[in-house]
Order: sequence, then structure tokens, then C-alpha cells
Amino acid sequence: MKKGLGLLALVLLLGGCGSSGSNDGDTGSKEKLVVGMECNYAPFNWTDTDSNEYNYPVEAGGYCDGYDVQIAKNIADALDRELVISKMDWDSLEPSLNSGSIDAIIAGMTDTKKRRENADFTTPYYQSKMALIVLKDGKYANATSLDDFSGATVQGQLNTMYDTVIDQIPNVNHAQPLENYPYMIAALKSGTVDALTAETPVALGAVAAHPELAMVEFDDDKGFQIDLSDTAVSIAVKKGNSELLNNIQKALDEIEESSRVQMMEDATKRQPAGE
Repeated sequence: MKKGLGLLALVLLLGGCGSSGSNDGDTGSKEKLVVGMECNYAPFNWTDTDSNEYNYPVEAGGYCDGYDVQIAKNIADALDRELVISKMDWDSLEPSLNSGSIDAIIAGMTDTKKRRENADFTTPYYQSKMALIVLKDGKYANATSLDDFSGATVQGQLNTMYDTVIDQIPNVNHAQPLENYPYMIAALKSGTVDALTAETPVALGAVAAHPELAMVEFDDDKGFQIDLSDTAVSIAVKKGNSELLNNIQKALDEIEESSRVQMMEDATKRQPAGE
């Protein structure tokens, strides 16, 4: 999905699981399941300042909500473990997994050959397509192919596949990638760039939150040429932790496809306007 070419994780020789024991405190407290995510990639995950019925407290303070949070809740409940969400930058996720600081990554991460050198992955828990986000009243709103974006200034997210695929657009002005979508959306709205690459749920969420934006989708032969596996997201655990991987996979299998679709639809409607 978004993260087809993220920074390769550092391989650490030692490091136990971040939740290898019970929580401190009352006898009988549950074992932790520490999940890493950005909380800055709506509708998969975003930050809230106030508590509500959907979001979940973040380890360092504040709250996180989104599709990934709902998936994480379901899995923690199925495993009878206490969910702990650890908010961190994208490039810190894989090193944190390998060091044992977190148990799993649920953050819109794609299972790639490089990542499999240092992590094990579940089957995908969401599949989407690629699109472009543009101004609703701009010159590219009615585009139907990548050729229509010839000469446009297009931006992607730093250290992701969504930056590298920009060069498939003929005569494109490849803008400097930015770290997260809120910054990118601000650049689009200010006119600094003409379009943003995104997966469809992110684009739909951006359009729902910002009425002045629009999503441009393409027929298969007129859009980005990618492997569909590049737009699927999976859950990562530390390489070799087969017990946790199998338990998470079993929990994931119990979430019906209709429920996953509904969770994503709800997340796109619920995300804050600033995301």
C-alpha cells in the first residue's frame, strides 16, 4: 500500500518481545499487545485530542483512531491482551519491531520482499487501488489517464511507493516528497503542487474531510502500473515470532470481509478535517 519502499529496518541481534510479561499492577492484569503506528495517516490512523467511543489512548498521551486502530482492538480482544498503541514516525516502526519495543506494526504497511528479511507478515487485511488527489475546481479534476497529468507537479509521501511511482507520469514535475499527508494536503490546497498520489481510502478520506478536493481514479490501462500486492496492507511481527504471527492471523481471519469494509467506510467518514 502506501509504504512499498519504506526504510529498511535495522537488524538487531537481541531484543525480547515488548510484551513478554504481564502489566505491572493488580494481580491478574492482562499481557500487553504493543502495536506501533503513525497516528498520522488517515483513514488508517490519526490523532485525536479528546477521548470518544472509537479512539484509543496512545502510550505517550492523546488518542488514536482509524481503521488500523479498530483492527488492533479486534485482535487484542481476540487474544485477550491489553492493547497498547505506540505512536512513532514511519521510519521508526521496523527498527522498533526488531528491537522488541513493539510487538506488531498495524500501520498501512505493505508486505515486501525487503521487509520480509526482518519481519513476518499476516495475509492482507485491506486491499485498495491507487488514485490522485486534486483540487475539485482545478484543471485536473476531469482527468482520466496519467497522460492528462503531463507537465503537472505531483507529490508523494517520503520513503513510500507512492513517491516512486510518480515517474510513471509523462513529463511530470516530481515534487519533493513530504513526511505525511496533512502537510501534502496543505501543499495541494496552497497551489504548491497539482496532485498527490494516494491509495483510494486515503484519497476518499481526504475528499470527505476537504470538500475542495477531488479523487481521480483510472481504468487499469490508463493508470499506474503496479502489482496489486503493493496496495495491500498486512500486519508485521518480528521475524521468527511464529507463535504471535499465528495467533494474530487466526484473530484476523475471524474478522469478516463485510466488517472490514464497514470499518473503513466508517473511518473515512469519521476522520478529522485536518487529516
